[in-house]
Amino acid sequence: MSTATVNNKKRLRSAQDMKSDSKRTTKRRINRTLKYAILIFFVIIVLLPAYVLFITSFKGTADADPSRAWYLPQVWETGGWVKAWETLAPSLGRTVLLVVPSALVSAFLGSINGYVLSKWRFPGANIVFTLILFGMFIPYQAVMIPLTQLVSNLGIPQGIPSLMLLHIVYGLPICTLIFRNYYASVPDELIEAARMDGAGILRTYGSVIFPVSAPGFVVVLIWQFTSAWNDYLFAAFFSSGRNGPVTIALSFLAGGQLTDYAASMAGALIASVPTLIVYILLGKYFVGGLMSGSVKG
Repeated sequence: MSTATVNNKKRLRSAQDMKSDSKRTTKRRINRTLKYAILIFFVIIVLLPAYVLFITSFKGTADADPSRAWYLPQVWETGGWVKAWETLAPSLGRTVLLVVPSALVSAFLGSINGYVLSKWRFPGANIVFTLILFGMFIPYQAVMIPLTQLVSNLGIPQGIPSLMLLHIVYGLPICTLIFRNYYASVPDELIEAARMDGAGILRTYGSVIFPVSAPGFVVVLIWQFTSAWNDYLFAAFFSSGRNGPVTIALSFLAGGQLTDYAASMAGALIASVPTLIVYILLGKYFVGGLMSGSVKG
């Protein structure tokens, strides 16, 4: 075979390879473009309600009409924000006093439950765990009337004290489930080593389990914080406007025959800021904590 023929074949293969690479590059670009287009589409869909909330909160009384919900304000005003802040400010402090202790106590108790049920097995542990999980599947509405009578008979004051107790109790099942799954990924050899060193159940928890529990605590604290902050049903039954959380004050702000849409939208944004900040600051740890207990070993 002559040298010219060999060179021609090499050039032909090179041209075919370049054409194939060009096709693959074009295909990757098209796929990437479609992927980002779909993502942008869904981002727009998700942000549309936030857009309506934001622009409506800066509208005047005459301009804040549902028929003009998508239009920018004719005149940008801050009266709705002032009214919303004056209405919600007292309840925001009470809500912080409610959600922080509720989240901390339920997270700690859930951690203890998860630790005992996953590492200190005892007869009937699975039955106990199943009974605890029943609390996740009982609708709040089904037990609201007897729960109201129970709280009243116990003499627990209406408002923050009763709401704190309820959120702690109702938060225990999900906290226990999350911690039990998370602690299942902790090697049993660590527990056995602590036992051989003479450590009891509490010493083992404090020295071995608790120091590695940060991802689990992040998950349950965020979960409990947002659940208690956004709760309205318990707040409506066990509190009032003068001693209730921010959701009750927000409902009063939006109530009435003549709804102040600007103040209502501004109030909704103000009430959502704390949970938004929590997810922005701790969102990546939330996902990491959920995934950390998904695989054992």
